Amino acid sequence: MATVNIGNLSFTHKGNYDGSTAYSKNDVVYYATNGNAYIAKQDTTGNLPTSTAHWNIFSQGSGGIWNGGLSIGSEGQVVKVSSGALAFGDAGGGLQSIQSFTSSGTYTKPSGINKIKVFVTGAGGGGGGQGTNDSDAGGGGGAGGTAIEILDATSITTVTVTIGTGGNAGAGSSNGSGGGTSSFGSYCSATGGDGGREGNGGGVYGGNGGLGANGDLNLRGACGEGGFDGNTSWQSGGLGGSSFFGGGGRGSTGNTNAVAGVNGGGGGGGSYFNTNRSGAAGGDGIIVVEEYK
Repeated sequence: MATVNIGNLSFTHKGNYDGSTAYSKNDVVYYATNGNAYIAKQDTTGNLPTSTAHWNIFSQGSGGIWNGGLSIGSEGQVVKVSSGALAFGDAGGGLQSIQSFTSSGTYTKPSGINKIKVFVTGAGGGGGGQGTNDSDAGGGGGAGGTAIEILDATSITTVTVTIGTGGNAGAGSSNGSGGGTSSFGSYCSATGGDGGREGNGGGVYGGNGGLGANGDLNLRGACGEGGFDGNTSWQSGGLGGSSFFGGGGRGSTGNTNAVAGVNGGGGGGGSYFNTNRSGAAGGDGIIVVEEYK
């Protein structure tokens, strides 16, 4: 039966390679030039670890972890690969900050941000006018649509932000007007909601909601509530539709004015009860940008 010398199967870690050191077979060294670890094939002195006649690769790319040269990083950091070596860096990936826009302007990306999540909401439509009879009430304005998009922001510096203007309120026998479109550069946009119908006409409907475009997710704003025409007693104006961010306005009642929409919500419809109470304006659009590393 053959006898196996267990000592011949062992290896000895000798730390960083030193050209002046005499190494024996199965000695293991770390070679900082390429970050690899090597094991000696035979006794050798002065032969670089890259000499295949004298060394075999023991562990490839072990880097600072192998020779204990990787210093402790800062709190919250993780080990990453950087230029072929191991290094500490920020963990990244988490939400860092938020910017919101309620008027047109320019988005400027902060330093270190790699991804952004954009919410673009169009403006709400204005509520319909009250009509001329106690039994008339205008429909509520529709809400603006919303586009939601996640963007790789590594090449983004600034983006033009356009905020849609809320639709005008209807007065008397006039319909509310539609809300404007909001957009985040050419990346994505969302149309505004339609205005509510005035209370005199047949079929007093609320305004239709706007719709997002070119986002990863495109949502329609809620429609405004319908109004009334020709009923036997006074009625409340229709509620304005709610956007992704809410904000639909209440319709007017006998003694209370209609309420304007906010954040892309539709304005409430008007009503007539001893006095004219016009519809209310739609809310301007809004854009929110979440910023991530």
